[in-house]
Amino acid sequence: MNTVSGSIVTCAHSIRSLISARLPLQTRPLQASVWRVLATGVLVGSLAMPSFAASLISERDYLDYQLPKPLQDKCAKRDNCPTIEVQYLQSNHAWINDVVNARINALVVNSKPSESGARVVKTPDDVKAALDEFVASQFAEVPADSVFVYSLMVTPEYLGHVNDFELFEINSYVFTGGAHGMPYSEYLIFDQQTKKPIQLTDMLQPSKKSRFEALAYSAYKEWVKTVDEDVASYEKSWPFTLSDNITLTDQGIDIRYQHYSIGPYAYGMPVLSIPYSQLQGVIKPQFLPARLSNK
Repeated sequence: MNTVSGSIVTCAHSIRSLISARLPLQTRPLQASVWRVLATGVLVGSLAMPSFAASLISERDYLDYQLPKPLQDKCAKRDNCPTIEVQYLQSNHAWINDVVNARINALVVNSKPSESGARVVKTPDDVKAALDEFVASQFAEVPADSVFVYSLMVTPEYLGHVNDFELFEINSYVFTGGAHGMPYSEYLIFDQQTKKPIQLTDMLQPSKKSRFEALAYSAYKEWVKTVDEDVASYEKSWPFTLSDNITLTDQGIDIRYQHYSIGPYAYGMPVLSIPYSQLQGVIKPQFLPARLSNK
């Protein structure tokens, strides 16, 4: 393997710091062979996540992805290969891994907009082809003397559990030029009893969507007050819409919005929170804490 550049080593250290800060993993000392960082500047891996029982998975196994030789040569010549970080979930629940990693693959292959619409991942080769295409696009679209590089990051995060529901979040970031990159966040909820993903419609009591939407709208107005003094004026530019990107917390339901959904880029990805005390009779009892579900 060729010598790894300082910027790539820094990237690996930052990933290790990010993992240790977010996840209560029981880690063993990382050997050089575990961090398979390619000289091309591309980092693609499999992130071990906490399992849902007492045991934890601590192994980190990085996918052996290799750029085609012509792209490696371009990376070496320009010394500014795109930064790619793709991490996959590896828990002791294969069915959850399959769902999460399928979403990760979908985000990878659709990292750049296509005139033909969203692409479907049919084989692992589709992911490799998308990564090859992402790297090649920088060399086709960016001047040779440019200092900036394209970036693609997709990582899963285990958020914990509420009742029988396991909670995850997939975060991604894509930069292909312009004033800023585009972050993205997607919540996933899994029912351990039925072994199925849970959507907002699965959580609501019959005929209660309008009531849930009203609660979300109230939360929206409270959020607007934190960024603007005039709610009515703000809403004319950034009207409320109901997102189904939700998760459970110890306090209630959080609704995540992407950039530009209900506010300008500078306002980030807003989260609207609805407490459980307002959700009685709106969501099904199994999604409420025990102290409320029995009332």
